[in-house]
Amino acid sequence: MKTAVLVCPGRGTYNKAELGYLRQHFPDPILLAEFDAVRISAGQDTVTALDSAARFSASRFGRGDNASALIYAATLGDFLSIDQSKIKIVAVTGNSMGWYSALSCAGAMTPLAGFELANTMGTLMQEALIGGQLIYPFAGNDWRPNPERKAKLLALVSEIDAQPDHALALSIDLGGMLVLAGNEAGLKSFEEAVPRIQDRFPMRMDNHAAFHTKLQSRVAELARARIGATCFDHPQLPLIDGRGAIWWPGSSDARNLRDYTLGHQVTQSYNFTRAVIIAAREFAPDIFIVTGPGAIFGGAVAQSLILANWRGMGNKTDFRDLQARAPVLVSMGVKTQRPSVTDCE
Repeated sequence: MKTAVLVCPGRGTYNKAELGYLRQHFPDPILLAEFDAVRISAGQDTVTALDSAARFSASRFGRGDNASALIYAATLGDFLSIDQSKIKIVAVTGNSMGWYSALSCAGAMTPLAGFELANTMGTLMQEALIGGQLIYPFAGNDWRPNPERKAKLLALVSEIDAQPDHALALSIDLGGMLVLAGNEAGLKSFEEAVPRIQDRFPMRMDNHAAFHTKLQSRVAELARARIGATCFDHPQLPLIDGRGAIWWPGSSDARNLRDYTLGHQVTQSYNFTRAVIIAAREFAPDIFIVTGPGAIFGGAVAQSLILANWRGMGNKTDFRDLQARAPVLVSMGVKTQRPSVTDCE
């Protein structure tokens, strides 16, 4: 039996190619109907209706209230599809809103409570839509670590944030990428100060607010008023958060878990890179499993493992060579990789 760390993706992973993902992969129609009932009671399109749409619209599917529900459902469905007779999950982590999915996969929330959390947070973020996000790489095309480049970019972020009427901060430390968040003045100043890379970076993230910054304090306050402590429980699997802290089964306080989820996790930087590094070093899994939807998130996980020098990987070529010999990363959104961790092999 292989050991695995489960990684839950965040926003931006349900795109045109993922339309119909739930119809194809979600294993529990009764549970999906419960998710739909939550959406109906809130006056929202059901996840089934969204996933079954005739066409994909970025303006519709990229909204926080829709994207969060779809991604959570896809992630949980993939987790439930893992064949645990051949895969032993030893720890769970996630990126940004993927933390809400991770809570349920680790048993710290029921599947329905986790859906309500993800749906509530996505809705609150969409309704407020305070600030914005952009993404910018500090690693090169070879994914080789470049700490000097990263330090210079973060220094620039601090300089811009210190200017009057400017707000800019590190939102997510994401492998070889920096996800930055702030107000329009802060984001625009950064865009004007850095060179354009690959003809697409710096890239603004549509329908993304200034996640994981102090600008979201009001959203965190509203969330605490709606989501009670009884929704949280002790995790059944080790759970690694956006600081790299481990919530251990049997010794984690559910109230503290709620305080982190609806406090620090919303208003402070999310260090996904550190979460993956801690997962690799503390649990030494045979593989990392990235749930769907989509296949784009595996790169951030691979880059984080390179930054950890895990199994001697120092760049993209090392990762590809190791992956070809004995896969260390399985993306369930990739049709050729999915069967290796489900009962469909």
